[in-house]
Amino acid sequence: MAKDGNEQGSGKIGINTRLAHSGNNPHDYFGFVNPPVVHASTVLFRNAAAMADRNQKYTYGTRGTPTTDALAHAIDALEGSAGTIVVPSGLAAVTIPLLAFVSAGDHLLIVDTVYHPTRNFADTMLKRLGVEVEYYAPGVGAGMAALIRPNTKVVFTESPASNTFEVQDIPAIAKAAHAAGAIVMMDNTWATPLYFRPLDHGVDISIHAATKYPAGHSDVLLGTVSANESHWKQLYESFCTLGCCAGPDDVYQVLRGLRTMGVRLEHHQRSALAIASWLEGQKGVARVLHPALPSHPDHGLWKRDFCGSSGIFSIVLAGGGQKEQHAFLDALRIFGLGYSWGGYESLAVPVWLGDRVVAKAPYEGPLIRLQIGLEDVDDLKADILRGLAAVTA
Repeated sequence: MAKDGNEQGSGKIGINTRLAHSGNNPHDYFGFVNPPVVHASTVLFRNAAAMADRNQKYTYGTRGTPTTDALAHAIDALEGSAGTIVVPSGLAAVTIPLLAFVSAGDHLLIVDTVYHPTRNFADTMLKRLGVEVEYYAPGVGAGMAALIRPNTKVVFTESPASNTFEVQDIPAIAKAAHAAGAIVMMDNTWATPLYFRPLDHGVDISIHAATKYPAGHSDVLLGTVSANESHWKQLYESFCTLGCCAGPDDVYQVLRGLRTMGVRLEHHQRSALAIASWLEGQKGVARVLHPALPSHPDHGLWKRDFCGSSGIFSIVLAGGGQKEQHAFLDALRIFGLGYSWGGYESLAVPVWLGDRVVAKAPYEGPLIRLQIGLEDVDDLKADILRGLAAVTA
């Protein structure tokens, strides 16, 4: 067994092997396969001199424990990052790095198709703190250079986009941002580091809602933020300053889920692609918004940069409005109506795009986002047909 995440990061072993063994050396803990769950606030020092110098690995529970280190090292092995912080939710994984790197008077560029709670945080708290927030179209690519100002500090990306699944040209955006001295952050929750490694494509800070695929069972909230060498120190110091640390039991649950994420993602991917392809031929469906489909406008970009796809995409109904959208959702029996995704169960939610300012492309009808879980594909197809029949009725 490999000893830790750094050894795993060499890329010499397969992804499922890395997932199974990263972040833990059983022989550090008497041979037990899983690391212990350390519940800690107070940490004792050997003597007064050690306390004054803080010259020991752990000093207080908010700054890390063997449990949080196990998960952080495993994520570093997947991301190729210099360090990872573990925080209580996916939204905290967005807000903490933004607070770490933007200040009053800074200009922040955010993709207009971003996760709504990210937008809400930027439009409320960051603006109140004096940060200038501007939204850009997901297809900007190298055109990002024209949007950057002398005070642009961060370019925030999310690819594919929330709900509409546009793919951003991350290498081109990173090149333009770095030429102007700006930092690039990316919410990579959709692909996970198994199917896209942001730091390999020029991103400085990689963000994940570990609530989703790493945890995988719809029962825990967690987020991770990974940084390259240049930005790790500032990220970690800000994390310690904010004191926004995750509980050990939640960390353990995600570490446990991580071990099977590869096989679960493969199943999600296979089922989602089968259903998405099938939906393209169904009456009542105007469009399927899945970047791994050849029909998607950004399929070439996705194929160039990604090595897989996950289980979430959207469909556009062929006409109608909220009434038809709700009829589809209310007819479902297997798909649950609930937010989040990445768990074992299939989910469906109505999509609302009223918050966008530049990415306002018209759609033929209302949108519905589908999370394809681990159920049998034929059963999920039958459920979707119930929804489509309710729309026409």
